[in-house]
Order: sequence, then structure tokens, then C-alpha cells
Amino acid sequence: MIAATSTLEILDRIRGALNVAATAVAPYTLGQTNVSFKTGDDPVTEADRMLDGLLHDFLVRDGEGWLSEETGDDLTRLEKSKVWVVDPLDGTREFVQRIPEWCISIGYVEDGRAVAGGICNVATGELFLGSVEMGLTLNGEKVRVSGRTSLIGATVLASRSELKRGDWQALEKAPFEIKPMGSVAYKLARVAAGLADATWTLCPKHEWDIAGGVALVAAAGGVTSQLDGSPVAFNSRGCLLPNHVASGPRLAKEIEAYLEQTLPALKSSAGVS
Repeated sequence: MIAATSTLEILDRIRGALNVAATAVAPYTLGQTNVSFKTGDDPVTEADRMLDGLLHDFLVRDGEGWLSEETGDDLTRLEKSKVWVVDPLDGTREFVQRIPEWCISIGYVEDGRAVAGGICNVATGELFLGSVEMGLTLNGEKVRVSGRTSLIGATVLASRSELKRGDWQALEKAPFEIKPMGSVAYKLARVAAGLADATWTLCPKHEWDIAGGVALVAAAGGVTSQLDGSPVAFNSRGCLLPNHVASGPRLAKEIEAYLEQTLPALKSSAGVS
């Protein structure tokens, strides 16, 4: 666990990096963005690459590791106990389509645990910043996860692409509202701030997709795990997690029971074996 004085320095570094990155990416939001594809339909833009270099130079100090979607992974991070896990632009599809559901996501990991993070949605002007010691703020105001105790009437954020594919078809009659949203990091940030009650996914996500958001959920008193209840750990060799679920602590057990009951049907609709 980082000491309080060190935590303040880490949070200041994250805040500064997000502010600089938000300013740097703003021109890319005003005009046509050049898009290429890494594999299949996975888009990447000039903005992704620009932000990657900027964030690396602003954040990393001697003795710290780095894992980012846009940087080749040389695995030296595995030798480090403190690692920055970053997605320079999470929700590139939404960014390109001018849908305001993309963000810059920064996670700070110690000994495999996401302990501090920051997420900035430049399009909406939201800056989420927090640590497990200091709590969570949204644009400088203290916030916490939802205190909801029942899934009935809850708001659950779902992947826009998963819904489009029909992966959530088995939940059409669920007792809660399912709201589609782009960036997975932004979904986690909104759950952390109590702006939604829960989010989960069946599809694998890389560590950089969720490290910042997982740190924020923990900072706000929430719970994040894999669907089978196992913990979410970071700085692994493969850096790919099969799934995750996040919510407030008073809702976690009900979600676990609900997903255990519906998981076979969900996997079937998603084509997961």
C-alpha cells in the first residue's frame, strides 16, 4: 500500500497527465481523424499514438514499469512492483464516431493490485481521480459507489458492441435497466462514482482496458472481481482477463448469484464455450 504522502504525489502525477493529455487530444476532436486497423476491425488513430508517448513521458519514473495498449510489451514490467497500466484512448470507435463515451485511462498498480487511477472523458469534461487511501473525486467533488441493495430497478452498464452482437439477449427480461455504453474504462468510472449501479462483461479485456477503472471502483468503496468471484490481478505475463464485474458492495452478492444462474444462457447467446 502506498504511503499517504506518496499517494498524493501519485495522484498529482495522474491529474497532471490527464490535464496535459486532454489539452493535447482536443484538436483531434474537431476535425477528421485518420484511422487505421491493428487487427480485424480494431481501430487505432494518430491520437492514440500521440497520447501514448505523452503519458509515458509524464508518468514513468525510475524503477516503475509500463504497460499500454499502444506500446510494445517487452515484459521488463514483470520485474517491477510498481507499474503504470494505461489505455491512452479507450473507446476509439466512439472517438472516431464522435460519441462522447471515450476516455483516457490511467491505472497505478502495486504488487498486482490497482491502487490508484484516473479517467478523463474529454468530451463530457469529467475527470475521475482516486486511490484506495484517499477515496474518489469527480471533478474535485467526493463521490462513492451506489448504495443500492437490489438489482430490481438498478442501472447496469453494458458494452455497446456486446449488445449489438446479441450477447446479452438472455437478459431481455431482466429486472434492471441495461444501458449501452462504449469505453469499458468509462463504464467502470461511472459505477465508481455512483452514476450507475453495476457493469460486467463476458468478453476478455486487457489489463489496460480496466486497470484505471478498477482502481477507481476500489477507491470509491466498490467491488470488482471476475465473474467466478476470483480477484482481478494486474501485471501478469499475458495481461488478458476473461471477464469482470463491478458494483457497490451491497449489490455484489446478488449480482454474483444472478450471474451464476444466468451465465449458461449468457454464454450460449455470446457463443462462449
